Amino acid sequence: MTRKGAHRDKPAIAVLGGRGMLGTDLVAACTARGFDVRGYDLPEFDITDAEHLRGVVEASDAILNCAAYTDVDGAETHTALAHRVNAEAVGHLGELAAQYGRWVLHFSTDFVFDGTFDRPYVETDAPNPINEYGRSKLAGEERLAASGCSYCVVRLQWTYGLHGNSFVTKTIERAVTERRLAVVEDQVGSPTPTTLVADVACELLGRKTEGTFHLASAGYVSRFGVTQFVFERLGLNVELAPCCSSEYLTPATRPLNSRFDCRKIQTLLKDPIEPWQQGLERFLRQL
Repeated sequence: MTRKGAHRDKPAIAVLGGRGMLGTDLVAACTARGFDVRGYDLPEFDITDAEHLRGVVEASDAILNCAAYTDVDGAETHTALAHRVNAEAVGHLGELAAQYGRWVLHFSTDFVFDGTFDRPYVETDAPNPINEYGRSKLAGEERLAASGCSYCVVRLQWTYGLHGNSFVTKTIERAVTERRLAVVEDQVGSPTPTTLVADVACELLGRKTEGTFHLASAGYVSRFGVTQFVFERLGLNVELAPCCSSEYLTPATRPLNSRFDCRKIQTLLKDPIEPWQQGLERFLRQL
């Protein structure tokens, strides 16, 4: 690491998973705010490699972890890999951060909950993941907390961005080849742009916030409702039909209620969290 031991006028920020959908926007947001930031990603950086991780933690003043195994269905069969990336590596990151006195911002997921509540989830609700991806992410939260480092966990949901695949982009791709789509209407949450997450992360970074927080765009909508919104804005002539999750079988079970109560994190932010419609419309104009 070239910056090891060098004099720095401003803190060095490491973004793990820096070329992914969230990581790319996070590096850009940190750069725009004047942080000395560097993104780390495969193939030259592997979060499961102990020496890679030690080198980055030692050379940095704060670590923002976007690196994750995110294939929800794939985690059902590649369980060991999902836990190695999402749990074991995060625990090791926390231990190194505690050793070197670094602050860690780690991103988690709504999938730590089972989605059975009839209200939005708050940070103190007991997790109960219903798939291997959720179990691996919860284990990562727990290992980070047990490491003794200074940390902040931000749980996200339904993220989308210009630099990766998401429910939004995959649905648009399907509309190119299929004239009729069935989309689940019993999964409810809030589509959240990675640009919003990056902006909030920079605010948390500036004050080294500690604790666990929920973050999503304001308001709630079903997957079916998101698709309707997207197709109407893009003028796509596709016949949409609502269906239930029980009719749309996938290897991993998804929580039906992903709604977050974001009042805790809102108290730390200078601006109100924008409605999901506003962020999604801006995203669609950029495509």
